[in-house]
Amino acid sequence: MAVLEDIDLTVNKGEVLAVLGPSGCGKSTLLRLLAGLIRPAEGKVTLNDAPPSPGKGSSIVFQNYRLLPWKNLRDNLAFALPDWPEPQRRERVDQVLRLVGLTRFAETWPAKLSGGMKQRAALARALAPRPDFLLMDEPFAALDAQARELMQQELRQLVSGPDGPGVVFVTHSVDEALVLGHRIILLSPRPGRIVARLSTPDWGGDPRDHPDWPELRRRMWQQLRESVLNDPNSDFHHFDGRP
Repeated sequence: MAVLEDIDLTVNKGEVLAVLGPSGCGKSTLLRLLAGLIRPAEGKVTLNDAPPSPGKGSSIVFQNYRLLPWKNLRDNLAFALPDWPEPQRRERVDQVLRLVGLTRFAETWPAKLSGGMKQRAALARALAPRPDFLLMDEPFAALDAQARELMQQELRQLVSGPDGPGVVFVTHSVDEALVLGHRIILLSPRPGRIVARLSTPDWGGDPRDHPDWPELRRRMWQQLRESVLNDPNSDFHHFDGRP
């Protein structure tokens, strides 16, 4: 059986596309296709009008950080810039450390960092090469509620504007998709098809204070329930309403 089917989407720079769907529907496969780690059995995937290649124009942020434990934070970030001349590499590492507020932890080993700091470090490492697209596979799922909300705010600020990277953000959280996504797509159980598309308003502040929040949240939950409960093999409990 195909993992994904009839997927037709475009991701623009400076926007976040949130991807929702039940476990096993192909969300992570979609990210691997966009990263060039695997090739589609049919159809095509392009990044800046060319087939994607690993490390060329995109960066991936995983849930488990994947920091090298034998390198300090500065060296972990520099590892993402192997072909950069040393002066430019040091300057760029300093820039992204400031961007995520970790300058004073530059010489710290990963084991000494909190979960939220490790995820900010992973985000900084992904941003270091100045990718056109950032592919994020449930990166905040292991964080506590406070750290998760702070990371959501930081991500929106970091990617906002026409010069920011395009982001494809996979999540199981309806609230997280609404907070982060300029657009949201909902995938059906396998084979994953796009069964709903939603554009979010310009929240202008805390999304939960916006008058459209309750109705948009209700619509997303209704669409999720219809998609998942119509498939006998799906597990609805993999969705949550956390921030």
